[in-house]
Amino acid sequence: MGRLGDRGQRWREALRHDYAGVMVDVRDALFQLAWLVAAGADEAVLDVPADRFRRIDAEAERQPGALPPSPGSKPPSEGPAAPLVPDPISRANELAASCNSLEALRAALEAFEGCPLKTAAKSTVFADGIAGAKILCIGEAPGAEEDKAGKPFVGRAGQLLDRMLAAIGLSRQQNVYITNVLNWRPPGNRVPSPEEAAICLPFLRRHIELAAPELIILLGGTAVRHVSGRTDGILRLRGTWLEYFAAGKMVPMMPTLHPAYLLRQPAQKRLAWHDLQEIRARIHALGLADTNLSN
Repeated sequence: MGRLGDRGQRWREALRHDYAGVMVDVRDALFQLAWLVAAGADEAVLDVPADRFRRIDAEAERQPGALPPSPGSKPPSEGPAAPLVPDPISRANELAASCNSLEALRAALEAFEGCPLKTAAKSTVFADGIAGAKILCIGEAPGAEEDKAGKPFVGRAGQLLDRMLAAIGLSRQQNVYITNVLNWRPPGNRVPSPEEAAICLPFLRRHIELAAPELIILLGGTAVRHVSGRTDGILRLRGTWLEYFAAGKMVPMMPTLHPAYLLRQPAQKRLAWHDLQEIRARIHALGLADTNLSN
């Protein structure tokens, strides 16, 4: 082997190290280095932290044309600090926690300006039915008819809901209380965004606590997702009993299909009927079938 070949061989041997019997080839090291660079790790970690703000200030001082401050001059005033504005979710939590009655909660919602949906809505849709009833129905959000009337489930979907409840001996005029996850109509009846729902959830949770139901019916996937926290589809979860902790106890919840969905997919009414049968059986098992199902 020539002189150049010997030198290349020695160079390759120098780049090969033995750590505890594990041979790390230079090709592996180069591959790992390339992977780190591709992942964005293009700087070595120093022994001491680097004050990058100081480096930026130093670079700014070196800008051409920058005049040094005159001796004895004061730094420019930044003006009074802007007042801290609480985020809408924190404000919603504070307001909801301060309410000790359904009437107070309604007033707090009507005065609350932290949800952008309210600016486009005609009214705050709070609830309908019998306050204090042992059966609570929770829907998704008001539609156009509900926004106009200021009550949940008054359109075609509401009429179907009334017939569904009547089939198992329930009625909003006698023994059912109804509300929604959102109290303001999303424009165009679109699905509410996670941010919009998060702002309204403190009010809904307090609403459930103050209503103190014995059984909850969740109408539609949006209600299931935001009340139970489950992300499974409504067709997978419907007909399955869930639980919600409220007023110091676990409350059974039945997810079922939203009446508006059933108007679009009438063949699925058989699934909703099965859910209604489950609800009626649980009402009797809990002893809620006597009197008028109200507290």
